[in-house]
Amino acid sequence: MATILAHIRVHPGAESRFEGLARDLYSASHAHETGVREYQYWRGQEPGLYYTLLAFDDHQSFIAHQVSEHHEAAARALGEVIADIRLEWVDPVAGASPLPPTTGQGPPEGASPAVQAATERFAARVAPWWADQRSSS
Repeated sequence: MATILAHIRVHPGAESRFEGLARDLYSASHAHETGVREYQYWRGQEPGLYYTLLAFDDHQSFIAHQVSEHHEAAARALGEVIADIRLEWVDPVAGASPLPPTTGQGPPEGASPAVQAATERFAARVAPWWADQRSSS
């Protein structure tokens, strides 16, 4: 499983454009990706602040999302509206979320250069303290 909470700040005045891109990505991801479990966007309290929850069957499914045709097609437009983005790997609390633990994976054998680069760039950051909490659950 791979679960991420993205913290996104868009440029002032770019909110409507960003939300249109978010709707398009949401639709395409759910229509064309088999490994997506959760992929949702929310507005934050502050103007221009957004959050995205992304959860995939495994890390390779997340990488497939990152290098998908629809994600690549939106990349330039997203770069124009996003002022800052921070990806935070999160781990579901057993019994308080239906999602399994976040884990990392390397690229599959024979992966394309794009998949290899994305796997390295977006390596899962599994916090050491999660293991302690998982074993006590």
